[in-house]
Amino acid sequence: MTESGKVAFFLPTRKGSERVKNKNTRPFAGIGGGLVENKLMQLMSSSEIDEILFSSNDDECIAVAEKYAGDGRLKIIRRPDALCSSSTNLQDLISYVPTITDAEHILWGHVTTPLVDGKMYDGAVRKYFEALEQGFDSLVSVRELRNFLLDSDGRLVNNTTDLPWPRTQDLEPLYEINHAVFLAGRSVYERQKNRLGKRPFLYVMDEVHGKDIDWEDDFTSAEVLYRLTYGA
Repeated sequence: MTESGKVAFFLPTRKGSERVKNKNTRPFAGIGGGLVENKLMQLMSSSEIDEILFSSNDDECIAVAEKYAGDGRLKIIRRPDALCSSSTNLQDLISYVPTITDAEHILWGHVTTPLVDGKMYDGAVRKYFEALEQGFDSLVSVRELRNFLLDSDGRLVNNTTDLPWPRTQDLEPLYEINHAVFLAGRSVYERQKNRLGKRPFLYVMDEVHGKDIDWEDDFTSAEVLYRLTYGA
């Protein structure tokens, strides 16, 4: 635990994946317990995370998590079905999180970012505490976009120059949330009903490690990237 308080990692899964069948527990890159087992192994290697809140209504996911119950940081919490539906209001889930932990800081992450390992989470936590001292109130991981981006009318939205086609390095960067890290204080959850504050630090990650699995093609490409990165 840091001097600034306990850091809890909220790791939600649910049964009934709609876009990628059985994505959480089907074998991934040779890992029998799939994305759930991979993420738990990564979190177990972290030195900055004090508590792991595995929140699920899926018996298969819970069975995988129970293999790691020997680590005292892991809390397996069966989440109410009402908070596990595809139609669940995210605000309701956000309000639920601080009711299952007393941690001062909450890192919300997902099994679907399989290339974010323990060292990367540790780096994000350390940067978060630095950012708090600089006046930021939270941290979110992002991918920087510095390319020609159009709005629905076909106009460049990130061109602040007088040129119709500036160099890409002169375009105003925009940032895409990659769903790897949402890190904020408990007070942000309780007072703002949000997992990010009003002045988040943008924690830029590379596209490979920030890969998020949303579709079947993503699952396949993430396996390839994982094997190339970690030699699995």
